[in-house]
Amino acid sequence: MAGIDIRHKHSMPLTKARKAVEDVAKKLADRFDFEYGWDGDTMNFTRSGVDGKIALTAKQLHVTAKLGFLLSALQGTVEKEIRRVLDEKFS
Repeated sequence: MAGIDIRHKHSMPLTKARKAVEDVAKKLADRFDFEYGWDGDTMNFTRSGVDGKIALTAKQLHVTAKLGFLLSALQGTVEKEIRRVLDEKFS
């Protein structure tokens, strides 16, 4: 099973970072059609063939995801889009 593991530093206050993660999730959900929800400072997301989370700390985001067989072929595309959106919101 293919996986994504991205660490992205940020310097935002935690509440502002949480709002930015929510905005990122909305964009990615529109593009990749997944559901998401918060559990403390971790956003979990899922769809058929994808199970992941975005863990938020005071200085960093940690995005992890397991991709099923069919989506593993799109791993590079998915990872590139996540990095692009993170750069847009957190750089």
